Amino acid sequence: MHKLTLPANWPHRAASRHIASRPHLWHVQVMGDGPLLLLLHGAGGATHSWRHLMPILAASYKVVALDLPGQGFTRLGARGRCGVDAMAADIVALCDDQGWHPAAIIGHSAGAAVALRMAELRPPVVVIGINAALGSFDGTAGWLFPFMAKMLSITPMVPQIFSKLSGTPARVKTLLASTGSDIGADGEAQYLTLIRMAGHVDGTLTMMAQWQLDGLLSRLPAQQAACLLITSDGDKAVPPSVSINAVAKIPRAVHVAIPGFGHLVHEEAAMTVADIILPYLDRVLAENAG
Repeated sequence: MHKLTLPANWPHRAASRHIASRPHLWHVQVMGDGPLLLLLHGAGGATHSWRHLMPILAASYKVVALDLPGQGFTRLGARGRCGVDAMAADIVALCDDQGWHPAAIIGHSAGAAVALRMAELRPPVVVIGINAALGSFDGTAGWLFPFMAKMLSITPMVPQIFSKLSGTPARVKTLLASTGSDIGADGEAQYLTLIRMAGHVDGTLTMMAQWQLDGLLSRLPAQQAACLLITSDGDKAVPPSVSINAVAKIPRAVHVAIPGFGHLVHEEAAMTVADIILPYLDRVLAENAG
């Protein structure tokens, strides 16, 4: 058993455990019973992102949430395995090690891209994306942004400097407001905890530096998974048009829009999101079983 130390304010810390599955030491949270739902947060997030939605889903399902490699409290074991393909493969290996067979994978933002890649590796599975980051950078940004992230991630002390400069309540509040979401003081405090962790910042930058979706996006017409993509019209980070365009390419995909919330809609309005997810899962899982 690996010792796990979490902040006192970390949501559902009693459900947390560390699991060694090569190449990483994973932080996961497990609750509930029934068919398994796997929850994948977006870039810069952690399990706390599901603090409101997870117990609602756990009333009907076994729910597993994890921190992506290098982020939150998952210890990065190989710096070269933070891109979408490598992360998906490593999470599949973790699930195989633990005997987990997800009936559905729910991903927020970049986590939705990882979920779709996992669905290619282990079909059949249902994929639900919340404000899914399924677009590619255009023009100069297509190479400049990942290049900048790579340079920052390998430059000595940059994560530490970022953590120090941005690890203030006012700065975190500004960063979160830029997503279009208002998640309240408790949520802001948890993001503050993460930003003050230089390792988490380093893991996020490393993921950004390795992020390439061209292959995944080119294969969307061949995607076999039933997909639900949820958007919110106040999202300032990923325009709803990204999911709308993806739904037009994925054969078994549907889109549902939620008005009035931002990129972190599942943190702002968990019950509203659950009221969309649960009936969809009931229907699609019944169809798949039949």
